[in-house]
Amino acid sequence: MKSKVPVIIGSIFAAYTAFVAVVVLVYEPTPDEMHWEDRQVFNNSKLADLTIGLNISDIKLLMGKADFSEAKITGDDALQVLFYRTHHAKSDGETTRDECTPLLFKNQKLIAWGADTYDQYLSASIGS
Repeated sequence: MKSKVPVIIGSIFAAYTAFVAVVVLVYEPTPDEMHWEDRQVFNNSKLADLTIGLNISDIKLLMGKADFSEAKITGDDALQVLFYRTHHAKSDGETTRDECTPLLFKNQKLIAWGADTYDQYLSASIGS
């Protein structure tokens, strides 16, 4: 009489292989789970989709958690800047602000992003 053990083991192996293939082909990591190089490419591609006036919660949904953030009140307005890693500067194992693109929000709405954005945030005077 033939043993059914090899057939059972073969079936389990085939099912496992099919499961792994489906996970590898279908699973997409969230931005927070990506390797830094993949996240840079992801963030750069998402920057192209931004428009002035987007809500901060929509940006966070689109791009994930920011690498850095700062906020302050100026007059009656709340300013917040989120930094997303978009380029490589130095191989030191750390993400720094100079490797990020800043996004500036005024009262939860996107008003600027790019190279001069952080300077705009810093120069906004408190109580003006």
